[in-house]
Amino acid sequence: MRVSQYAYFALSSSHTSAAEMAAVLGLEPDETTVRGSRIAEPGAVPALHRWKIVCREPGLHVDEQIARIVHRLAPHTAAIAALAGRLDDEEPGPAAVLEVVRTFDDRAAAETPATLGWHLDREILDFLQTTGAVLDVDEYDMTPGPDEA
Repeated sequence: MRVSQYAYFALSSSHTSAAEMAAVLGLEPDETTVRGSRIAEPGAVPALHRWKIVCREPGLHVDEQIARIVHRLAPHTAAIAALAGRLDDEEPGPAAVLEVVRTFDDRAAAETPATLGWHLDREILDFLQTTGAVLDVDEYDMTPGPDEA
């Protein structure tokens, strides 16, 4: 089974732009989305501004990807917590999220089974608690159905 995965930490707001978030944090994001931005092709229009630190390095376990993200963010924890708190006060829902996205596909070459399991250590849990972040895990089975094989 082939597993493709990545993780990111994001701050989201319908009012505060990613550029403003970067200025407050003193940390440039790896990726951003702009609320209501126009795109060249038909598709979803982002509902929120989003500032993201991302790890897409293949071959790493999810916990290793998350650890790399939190290691980069650790010096900015207090600023992230303050900004996330302010954004939470401005609108409903948590502004901070640690997102894990995984897709599974058994058509491709075998993947190391060790990438299937993952955990969050105390440092990661403390970071999530301090910043008020939620954990969101999306997993998608991309294996074709019987008619698609």
